[in-house]
Amino acid sequence: MGKIVRALQKQIVERMLPNRVMLVFGARRVGKTVLIRDVVGAFAGKSLVLNGEDYDTLRLLDGRSIAGYRNLLDGIDLLAIDEAQHIPDIRAKLKLMVDEVPNIRIVASGSSSFDLFNKSGEPLVGRGVPFLLTAFSQREIAPTENALQAQQNLEDRLIYGSYPDVVLSDSAKQRKEYLKNLVDSYLLKDILMVDGIKNASKMKSLLQLVALQTGSEVSYEELGQKLGMSKNTVEKYLDLLSKTFVIYRLGAFSRSLRKEVTKAGKWYFYDNGIRNALIGAFSSLSVRQDVGALWENYLIGERIKMNLNEKGGKEFYFWRTYDGQEVDLLEVEGDEIAAFELKWGGRMPTVPAALAKNYPNVTYRVVNRSSYLEFI
Repeated sequence: MGKIVRALQKQIVERMLPNRVMLVFGARRVGKTVLIRDVVGAFAGKSLVLNGEDYDTLRLLDGRSIAGYRNLLDGIDLLAIDEAQHIPDIRAKLKLMVDEVPNIRIVASGSSSFDLFNKSGEPLVGRGVPFLLTAFSQREIAPTENALQAQQNLEDRLIYGSYPDVVLSDSAKQRKEYLKNLVDSYLLKDILMVDGIKNASKMKSLLQLVALQTGSEVSYEELGQKLGMSKNTVEKYLDLLSKTFVIYRLGAFSRSLRKEVTKAGKWYFYDNGIRNALIGAFSSLSVRQDVGALWENYLIGERIKMNLNEKGGKEFYFWRTYDGQEVDLLEVEGDEIAAFELKWGGRMPTVPAALAKNYPNVTYRVVNRSSYLEFI
């Protein structure tokens, strides 16, 4: 397989203006370091690359001094900082650099949004442009495989996901080992480092319960009862998990119609492989009972990746009425509403009557195995 070019590289380069900071977030091992290197490698001016995990970098940026930063960046057009979340007061330091060093461009990566945005230091309002890098999207993979190969690789995508090391591996055994290690050694470590959370087993158990309810509406009270914690603690933990880019919430869409569900939420995983690793579910699709949930998680995730990679403005929801009419995915942008029903099998349902009546401008489409490649 040839080199897979990340879609965000183009978006970053287009926005990388003098005295601006490009902030690249993403879970561990999705390829932030490679992306930073590719952005720097394609840049025509002089660059300086630092790593927040390196002691020399920490010493260089220790003193928040205008004179020091001007001296450090003298003759430098682009400063790239990988693993920037490890640098104390990083937001304040980045702000000082772009305010006081003429014409400097900065690209910084971090594993967690709360590390760069919520720690002490002034916000980068008007100076920072955030990007979320995910595991590979099918659109990024597409140039390296034809349509037949994409169909042949679909089962692997649904089971093992699309993390770079997974996609580039030829061995199912290696993929399983990699994903299990990723879950245990990296993803939970990110979460447990913040907010005084010490109970790794409870956090993993919560993720496992969410994994088993993929595609279903989640009750915080029910999760709390199973885990022996309060509803508020469950909500807090899920929020932290979303900030480490493990899972995301799909809310219920409503324009205040009485019959529509409004407060419910579904939780999905950014990557199918992480979801399956949490519950040890790597069996082939032919013997699984959760193929519909895997299909839904994969397709919705790919549409969200597409929106992120294009810096789009779409919002994503599901839709359901109290009498049981429902749609898996609604994409909303302004007054435009596109509804998608995601079917692994061949069934072709028609648009729900309540949706068509209350939103006459809605477009409706069923996505199945014969049409999914065009969809994603």
